[in-house]
Amino acid sequence: MITGASRGIGRAIAASLALERCNLLLCARGDNALQATADELREAHGVRVETVAADITQPDVPERLVETTRQRLGGLDILVGNAGGNSRGRFEETTDDAWAEIMDLNVYSHLRTARAAIPVMKASGGGSMVFIASIFGREAGGAGLSIYNTTKSALISAAKIMAVELGEDNIRVNTVAPGSIRFPGGSWDKRVKADPEAMKQFVAANIPMGRFGRAEEVADVVTFLSSTRASWVSGACLPVDGVQSHSLM
Repeated sequence: MITGASRGIGRAIAASLALERCNLLLCARGDNALQATADELREAHGVRVETVAADITQPDVPERLVETTRQRLGGLDILVGNAGGNSRGRFEETTDDAWAEIMDLNVYSHLRTARAAIPVMKASGGGSMVFIASIFGREAGGAGLSIYNTTKSALISAAKIMAVELGEDNIRVNTVAPGSIRFPGGSWDKRVKADPEAMKQFVAANIPMGRFGRAEEVADVVTFLSSTRASWVSGACLPVDGVQSHSLM
């Protein structure tokens, strides 16, 4: 089950898991893009793909998604929490409503989904949860990112404690921390098209590997963490950033 699955990193994760013959339940807000993604994956990989168009921030949606996955696919082995967003602004100008909106999307939606998934995973003997955080949950993200930074740090921290508590149930919980990832229609793609020279300078100054990351590169790390090849990896936060981040941990 993948949230935020109709575009960008979420879509790439769905494709990477489908390549490994996983049956999928995809969730996103926009039904048209969701159906297009599902049709493409069915045709390309011959796997079963179910969809639910819903707003993951609504408190009743996570439990409904987990139950739908259980009913339509027979269980839930892998949960990928990819839904997320941002609200930029100097801290002194932020509002309670802005904080609440992004906390709901970047943190609470994932916590609710994890709580709903745990009983199903326990009943089947285990599972894997992977949540998409950010390198700016591991270190300072700069001016204008107080809300984003806080929510991504909170997600990494919560996942770590979940991993501790759920280890005895064979449920692994990890986070992935992407750096600057460019995909069609994404924020970096729009910036590159609007000011290519400035973006060349940004890459030169910030990303030692000399380019933006691709959604597929994040997706393949998620697929590894979801697989039995990562059976001894839990409570980890893996940066996927082309050496963009500066944390020593």
